[in-house]
Amino acid sequence: MSTGTDAVSGRRDGPRSAGRLVLRAVLVTVSRYWTVAALIAAWVLWIRVENLNQIVAPTPAAVFGDVLGHPGVYAADLGWTLLNSAVGLGLGMALGTALAVAVWASPVLSGLMTPMALIMRSVPVVAMIPVIAQVVGFGDTAVLAVTVVVSFFPAFVMAGSGLRSAPASVGDVFTVLNASRTTRLRLLLLPHAVGPLLVALRLTAPTTVLAAMLAEYLLGTHGLGKLFADSITFMDTARAWGTALVATVVSVACFVAARAAERHGTARFS
Repeated sequence: MSTGTDAVSGRRDGPRSAGRLVLRAVLVTVSRYWTVAALIAAWVLWIRVENLNQIVAPTPAAVFGDVLGHPGVYAADLGWTLLNSAVGLGLGMALGTALAVAVWASPVLSGLMTPMALIMRSVPVVAMIPVIAQVVGFGDTAVLAVTVVVSFFPAFVMAGSGLRSAPASVGDVFTVLNASRTTRLRLLLLPHAVGPLLVALRLTAPTTVLAAMLAEYLLGTHGLGKLFADSITFMDTARAWGTALVATVVSVACFVAARAAERHGTARFS
């Protein structure tokens, strides 16, 4: 008799447990993404209160409908933007790290490169794009050069900081062992600079995507920036806003991925 009661109780607890799991998942989702829902609600409210035309500001339904209804239109240009961003990010971080090592190795280069890097960083990206285009040419080459410039400075600064902040006690061990500068760099300084470089990656990854899109908007022949420019030209505001939405989502995804890489790398090299 008790066995039957237990079976009935188990069948009742099953749906209750499933319901609690669903409720918990809903609460977690709401707690994480309530700002997105609030932003969309404010977007709808703004259009209704101001009584805006679709040409001025499309509704969320029109924007999401265009993105989900025409994925092929966005996918090709998104691929170009991601390619330019990834290649430019890799080249910029490699160049920044290499110059940071050169500055560490030579006081003369330190006096030359540091002021130049600061000047490049202080100039807005929009102002640099025409200059870069005049040097390397218009089109996708200029877009790639812009992403390299944007990602160079954070890597240069963070790598230099990591090279200079290695533990003095460990450095004394290398000194006692009469290790060469190359050995000290390879076994001590570069591993210690991995953490700061990952911080630079987290800070630069989303910015590189937006910089690539800006350069594509002004100069490019492909990419989300070009798609945005064409949409504005033909007054297709739903597609223009959809392009901005895709770029925002991709930038956030790049930030999340870079943050995960930073946590993994910090845990491994710390």
